[in-house]
Amino acid sequence: MPPVSPGTAPEKDGGRQETRRTTREPGARLPPWPRPLPKTTPLSRSPRPAEPPPGRQRAPRADTTIRKETSGGGGGRAKAGGTGGVDAMAQQVEQLRADGVDKEVLREGTGPLPDFRDGTKATFHYRTLRCDDEETPVDDSRERGKPMELIAGKKFKLPVWEAALRTMRPGERARFRCDAKHVVLYPLVSKSLRNIAAGKDPLEGQRHCCSIAQMHEHYSLGYPDLDELQKNPQPLIFDIEVLKVEPPGSYQQDPWAMTDEEKLQAVPQIHKEGNELYRQGKVPEAAAKYYDAIACLKNLQMKEQPGSPDWIELDQKITPLLLNYCQCKLQCEEYYEVLDHCSSILNKYEDNVKAYFKRGKAHAAVWNVAEAQADFAKVLALDPSLRPVVSKELRSLEARLREKDAEDKIRFKGIFSQ
Repeated sequence: MPPVSPGTAPEKDGGRQETRRTTREPGARLPPWPRPLPKTTPLSRSPRPAEPPPGRQRAPRADTTIRKETSGGGGGRAKAGGTGGVDAMAQQVEQLRADGVDKEVLREGTGPLPDFRDGTKATFHYRTLRCDDEETPVDDSRERGKPMELIAGKKFKLPVWEAALRTMRPGERARFRCDAKHVVLYPLVSKSLRNIAAGKDPLEGQRHCCSIAQMHEHYSLGYPDLDELQKNPQPLIFDIEVLKVEPPGSYQQDPWAMTDEEKLQAVPQIHKEGNELYRQGKVPEAAAKYYDAIACLKNLQMKEQPGSPDWIELDQKITPLLLNYCQCKLQCEEYYEVLDHCSSILNKYEDNVKAYFKRGKAHAAVWNVAEAQADFAKVLALDPSLRPVVSKELRSLEARLREKDAEDKIRFKGIFSQ
């Protein structure tokens, strides 16, 4: 694996740079992405009710674009409409219908049907509903405050989403009722998306194996509703609203959408951008850049055998990024995250001076006095030249302790004098 130059780190720990580096992931891995729906002959589908639920009209056969015009209280009528790509859309919708996916257009989009070639990026909101009488909600991207982004041709685990998007124009909203065979992997996809929304590792708990093996390997996904769907696959409804469709080359590609080669090539540039943002005082933005670079490398690392030469090489490229990330978190006063990441580094590499120094500062900030003093002592043992920097931190800690003691005496004086 070719080496990657990480750029200049922004840290201010006496101006030293570590030569031996490693990492612990900050929770940044990304799921694999889309692949086109394979062309198959119609298969038997799950039984459907003879009549649609009350108040809902069954989707008509898709030999034309359907628009629902609403007025007043929301009633409406369907009529043919749309411009450009009508025949292509009708053909795709009919193919979906033959394979167990029924489309119902709720609001027509604008413009011609996009050329959804590989690399096209679709940004959309979605709601996932069960096919029961209540249409019980499962997921809603609007509640998470961020729309979904899907890149065509990236082998997404839920190919029916890409197939559905190929039939939609920007601004369009439609419902897709999908037979169970198309949504068997939805619990795994939903878990990853929920973890991302919660700031966790999107592949938490998954091993290096195929998706079906993952499903049988792990009894619980950590979400009871997804466990039930995994145990009893069933048809689902996706309510999708397309916000925008961007052709290849017209947008900045997110790390998760890159190939392995693109990730390796992008890391030095992302690192450089993070350093520049840090120098400009844009610390949260810099942290986001370091996070993205770590995500690229962690995604590559998960494909390697832990402890192998390639895995170790990637690990050493991640460490300076993770230390830079911790430096940003120190300035953002997110001390417990710093403690977590630095401890993970030191669990593997006991001679990382910067990890000890940053962890010592974080301990001092949360009044873990003994732990802070121990970490600063370790820094001096490993690198005595840092004594001026460490002494400054210890004096600062002692001054803060004196102030705290004085405040405590004033605060509790009235209590004990009563």
